Amino acid sequence: MFSGSIPALVTPFRDGSFDEPAFRRLVDWQIESGSSALVPCGTTGEASTLSNAEHHRVIEVCVEQAAGRVPVIAGCGSNDTMNARLHMNFSRKTGAAAALCVAPYYNRPSQEGLLAHFSFLAENSTLPIVLYNVPGRTVTDIMPETVCELATRFPDRIVAIKDASGDLSRVTDHRMGIGKDFCQLSGDDELWLPHSAAGGVGCISVTANVAPALCAEFQAAIAANDLARARDLNDKLYPLHYAMFEDASPAPVKYALSRVHDWLNPSVRLPLVECSDRARKAVDDALAHAGLV
Repeated sequence: MFSGSIPALVTPFRDGSFDEPAFRRLVDWQIESGSSALVPCGTTGEASTLSNAEHHRVIEVCVEQAAGRVPVIAGCGSNDTMNARLHMNFSRKTGAAAALCVAPYYNRPSQEGLLAHFSFLAENSTLPIVLYNVPGRTVTDIMPETVCELATRFPDRIVAIKDASGDLSRVTDHRMGIGKDFCQLSGDDELWLPHSAAGGVGCISVTANVAPALCAEFQAAIAANDLARARDLNDKLYPLHYAMFEDASPAPVKYALSRVHDWLNPSVRLPLVECSDRARKAVDDALAHAGLV
């Protein structure tokens, strides 16, 4: 259903509030640079610091500005099942193509709890769901057997996974348990290339915020089975992938965007703070290595 370079968009702030004009420019730049879909209100979008009203406005603006040029996968995850459903139903009304739903964080549900959570969402919204597994942030790990069970129960609702588990064997686990047509997206930029070799079809990417054209070109090389070109581009992007996490994300990527565009600033919301001098140097070096500054 989805493939390619898909940025997990930052949410720009100015004077503490959502910077809507900057976000609209970011959406346009991403689409013009070859991004194949957009994800507002994910982890990189600081969704956990947004009020529900802000959360919904960011999704609404993204869908409106994209204007059907690329699909929008709205970040709808929550540790509260009912609030996730609220986000999903709002996103469906705005015209989003799917919902990105993270494993509930903090609560630490069992695998049975995860089955119940995602089954409830699948049964109570018509919006397709992209599962989001990022145990490094949520503690809870959506195990392969749980993914396979959900996709088997709800083949028209559970349509994809963004896997940031760091375990590349999961790609084959899912292929064996669901089928090769199940949409698998990497959630780790640095594993994008081997994830694709195992059967993935793209990446929901942090780096694509600041290097959308390079990331789109990289994915095109993978899709064309041009391994030599893909390797060269991977080498170009690789330091940037790691620099994006030199400090708590998304502070480094917001700093990187402020280096590339004067209409974006590096501000983040508490409890995050702007990145350190060490992280800024890592970002500066990586931007230069990629030829972006």
